[in-house]
Amino acid sequence: MKKQRVKLTTTEKSELIVEAIVTIILLLLLNLSIVILIHLTFLQDPNLKHGVFFFREHFLLFNGEISSAAQIVTLIMIVGDFVVLYWRLTRRYRQMQLRHIIDELHDIAEGNFDHRINFLVNRNLQKVVESINLLIDSTVNTMSEERAIEKSKDELITNISHDIRTPLTSIIGYLGLLKQENISAEDQAKYLDIAYNKANQMKSLVNDLFEYTKLSSTDAKLNIVKINIYSMLEQIAAGFELEASNHNISIEVTARPKDLEIEADPEKLVRVFNNLIGNAFKYGKTATKIVLEANLVNKDQVELRVENNGEPIEDKLLKRIFDRLYRVETSRNSETGGTGLGLAITKGVVELHHGSVRCESNKDWTSFIIRLPLKATVL
Repeated sequence: MKKQRVKLTTTEKSELIVEAIVTIILLLLLNLSIVILIHLTFLQDPNLKHGVFFFREHFLLFNGEISSAAQIVTLIMIVGDFVVLYWRLTRRYRQMQLRHIIDELHDIAEGNFDHRINFLVNRNLQKVVESINLLIDSTVNTMSEERAIEKSKDELITNISHDIRTPLTSIIGYLGLLKQENISAEDQAKYLDIAYNKANQMKSLVNDLFEYTKLSSTDAKLNIVKINIYSMLEQIAAGFELEASNHNISIEVTARPKDLEIEADPEKLVRVFNNLIGNAFKYGKTATKIVLEANLVNKDQVELRVENNGEPIEDKLLKRIFDRLYRVETSRNSETGGTGLGLAITKGVVELHHGSVRCESNKDWTSFIIRLPLKATVL
C-alpha cells in the first residue's frame, strides 16, 4: 500500500490560514517598529547621519549608483519575514501530523491491532511511526504465539488425558473382572496380562510427556561424552533385532569413517534413534529394510540417517511431522499412535545439541536426516 502525506481536515487548513495571517500581521508590525526605530536613531544621532554620507561617497555598486540603506534593510526584513513565516507554518503542520499520529495510536489502543499508521510525515516523525508499526507487529505476533501456545497446551492436556484414560479404563475393567470369584485360572492369567500391558502403555505415555516437558524447559542439560557412533548404532540395531524379525525387516548399519566419533549425550541420542526406528516399524508399511547411517559431512558436522523403504509420507504431512501431538495417521490409534510426542522429542533433543533434523520421503525411501556438530557446545 502506497503511503501518502497526512490529509489535513478543513479545520486544520483553516488553522494554517489563520496562523499565516496572524504571523504576517505580527511581522508587518515588527517591520514597522524596526523602520521607526532606525529612523528615530538616525534623526537623534548626527554622527550616524554623517557616516551614511561617507558610505555613499566612497563605496560604489552596480552602474556606479549608490545602493540605498533603506532598500538593503527592506530586503533583509522581507527575507527574514519569509523565513519566520515558513518556520511557524512548518511547526504548526508538524503539530498537526503529531495530532494525527496520536489519534491513530488511540484507535490501535482500543483493540484495532490490524490497523497501521500508513501516512508519511517529516523525517524525524517518520522514524517514530515506523518504530510504532514495528512494535505493533511484534506485539501482535507475540499475542498470536501466546494464543497458539495456550491452544497447544489445551490440546496436549486433552489428548494426553484421552490417551491415559483409555488404558486406565481397561486396567480398571480387567482388575474388576479379576475380583470375581468364579473366574477361571486361564482367564485370570489372560486378564492380568492385558492389565500389565495396559499399565506399560500408560507408563510409556507418562515417560513421553515427562521427557518432552523436560526438554522444553530452560533447565534442560546434556551429559556430553565422546561416542563412537558406529558402535552405538550397532547396539541400537541389536536391541531391535527381535522386533525387526517379527516384522520381516532387516536393519543395516553403516558409518563413514567407521571410527567416527562425536561429542553428545548418549542417552538422549539413543532416545532419538529409538523413536525414529519405532516410527519406521509403526508407519513404514511394506518396509523390508531399515538403514542406520552416519557420515562425516565436513570437519565440523556429522549427518545421521534413519531410512526405511516402506510407504512414503505425503508432502502435506511432512510439513507438520515434528509438531507435538501430531500423528501421521488421522485417528488416535492407541496401538500405533503413541502420544504423538516422539518426533517432537526427537526434534527437541537434536536442537538441544545445536543440530537440525528434517524428513524426506519418496516412493523409494523415507529418510529422517539429522545434522549434529562433531564438537559439543557447552553453555
